[in-house]
Amino acid sequence: MITWRRIGEGDFPLLGRWLAQPHVARWWNHDTSPEGVDRDFGPAARGQEPSEDLLVMLDGEPIGLVQRCRLTDYPEYLAELAAEVDVPDGAVTLDYLIGDPRLTGRGLGARMIRAVVAATWTDHPDATAVIVPVHAANRASWRVLEKAGLRRVAEASLEPDNPVDDRAHYIYRADRPTPAR
Repeated sequence: MITWRRIGEGDFPLLGRWLAQPHVARWWNHDTSPEGVDRDFGPAARGQEPSEDLLVMLDGEPIGLVQRCRLTDYPEYLAELAAEVDVPDGAVTLDYLIGDPRLTGRGLGARMIRAVVAATWTDHPDATAVIVPVHAANRASWRVLEKAGLRRVAEASLEPDNPVDDRAHYIYRADRPTPAR
């Protein structure tokens, strides 16, 4: 069963190990030192910033991270994204990783994303859509989004997370389900 909880400071050593894994480091481009992890993830863990950093577990064992936030909480990012694609009021975005390379390629990423997207509609009643930009070269990441049911809605030129990358991104979207009549 896929479950999650907010990251706490006690999770930082695990997060640092995951961020240092080559399959994660290639796309996340974070400082993996204890100070770097605290700088990048501490404010959310301490409730000082609105992002939700979620430690995702499979049958109680940590497997990954999902960051979820309302785009309006990050105006500069919203402006960059809205210049490229329609972003409805109430839109939420995600970022995600599977930490252990031995767990990649097993469908866990799609299960993780599908579960968090489904929970978003309850956790954030004002959420209208989940919009996820992913670098065009990160095939594994955009395939996970497709397997999780998100649809590609645009190609965009966005600032990459890793400075070695160009600006080519795909934008994926899931809309709030319409209630059955």
